[in-house]
Amino acid sequence: LTEALSRPGAFTVFAPTNAAFAKLPAGVLSNLLARPDDLRTLLLRHVLPERITTVLIPKGITRIETVGGGIISVIRYVEAIRIKSAFGSANLITGASDFVASNGVLHAVDTIF
Repeated sequence: LTEALSRPGAFTVFAPTNAAFAKLPAGVLSNLLARPDDLRTLLLRHVLPERITTVLIPKGITRIETVGGGIISVIRYVEAIRIKSAFGSANLITGASDFVASNGVLHAVDTIF
């Protein structure tokens, strides 16, 4: 994961909060920690290969490929932004988005997708 995010370029990270990880069924997190390749796949599903702040997300549904190669839908409603993948969906947390880093932007999400 560090290797993927250390490449030149800008990224968008939909970062699950601690509460999002706590929603996982019992044993799932420990299984992921014991299987680094599976954890990497899950985390790269939350990373886009470009910098996208919330003001750049258009209304409606935008499908985009993640750094992990999967496709997610970013859905902008009037007052909210939701992310959907084949594995689940999450909401951007109001007030916890658009954190700018040297290589991209971070948005906190309430669920692992």
